[in-house]
Amino acid sequence: MAISPMLEHFAEELKVARAAAGISQAQLAELLNYSPATIAKIETGERRPSADFAHRCDTVLNTNGLFARIQRQLSREVLVAWFREWAGIEAEASALRGFEPLYVPGLLQTEAYMRAILTGPGLLSAAEVEQQVATRLTRQEVLAGDRPPLLTVVVDEFVLRRRIGGPEVMREQLLQLAKVGESMPRVRIHVVPLSVGPYAGLDGPFVIATPPTGEDIVYVEGQLHAKIFDRPEDLKAAVQLWESIRGEALSHQQSLKLILEVAETWT
Repeated sequence: MAISPMLEHFAEELKVARAAAGISQAQLAELLNYSPATIAKIETGERRPSADFAHRCDTVLNTNGLFARIQRQLSREVLVAWFREWAGIEAEASALRGFEPLYVPGLLQTEAYMRAILTGPGLLSAAEVEQQVATRLTRQEVLAGDRPPLLTVVVDEFVLRRRIGGPEVMREQLLQLAKVGESMPRVRIHVVPLSVGPYAGLDGPFVIATPPTGEDIVYVEGQLHAKIFDRPEDLKAAVQLWESIRGEALSHQQSLKLILEVAETWT
């Protein structure tokens, strides 16, 4: 199977840098804390490198950010056309407000949880799953920067209780959610309890992004496509919808308590 030019470029640069350092695949694997099999697959283009792998390569091989830059280009390759614009907006936003009634939001998913989502329907090949996982992990780097966006997410309690990947995956995901909510001061998590009944958010997920300059932008994703809205009337409607949903949700601390309680049921 043919590999993309950018993936081939990463593989070639890794082999060159490793040779210049005078180390074997096994030695590099030990230095990076990855398996030798992973190194071999990345050097042959069989596996896409994650952002973490790329950063470790830059550190160990002293390549001044080369692998991180190539990996970012790789991540853009696997984004469907209608998502590319939003990915750029998301990465630069000073604030993000999102609602999700079905899944844990992508920026807060564990790797095991995202793999379960991607493999569950059986519609993606193993290679496509790896591509999408690497891309989602790269997107999450926005929360690890010096000045991450103010991220406020509201999820339906159904998200905490829907089995994705089995009890271990769910427990890990919910514990991670609580950990992020407790340790990252710029992340706020709110849960709409099942007791609320019908409310405005049941029509679907959306995100409102606040860019560094200019007006807010709304992103609405569907099964086959997504739309980005920036007209004042659309933004006004989205903000009203957001306020209605947020008004039904528990406080941040109450939500973290509920998340931990539900996590203990996944055993």
